[in-house]
Amino acid sequence: MAELSRIGISLEEDLLGRFDQLIASRGYENRSEAFRDLIRESLLSEVIDSNKPVVGTLTLVYDHHLPNLSQKLTEMQHHAGTMVLAATHVHLDHHYCLEVIIMKGRSKEIREIADRMLAIRGVELGKLVLTNSGAALKSGR
Repeated sequence: MAELSRIGISLEEDLLGRFDQLIASRGYENRSEAFRDLIRESLLSEVIDSNKPVVGTLTLVYDHHLPNLSQKLTEMQHHAGTMVLAATHVHLDHHYCLEVIIMKGRSKEIREIADRMLAIRGVELGKLVLTNSGAALKSGR
């Protein structure tokens, strides 16, 4: 484990109280781990915004009764080539399907692919979540 450094911060009491409620509801054992996660999240947003290599999931909910919609989504995944690592397809009900697409590449390229898929008529809901392996955060890359 890396060597730890201790720091001190000053917060308004009401802000600290709300933070303590938040971390308790999320199951943190202490404030330090919650602060570490907030810092990691901030560092990750810089990695994502700088167009560095990332991994991500694109979650889509769509009406599979729309003609050619499934085919269009599949073609877009094939066109993305090696950026698409895997996809999982689930039938939610008679009309709707859930698809989770796992991707790896530069953040800008993954966002472009995701935006094109989300814009297809018949895709009702969707969300792209980008992250990295965590190793880049520790090394400062």
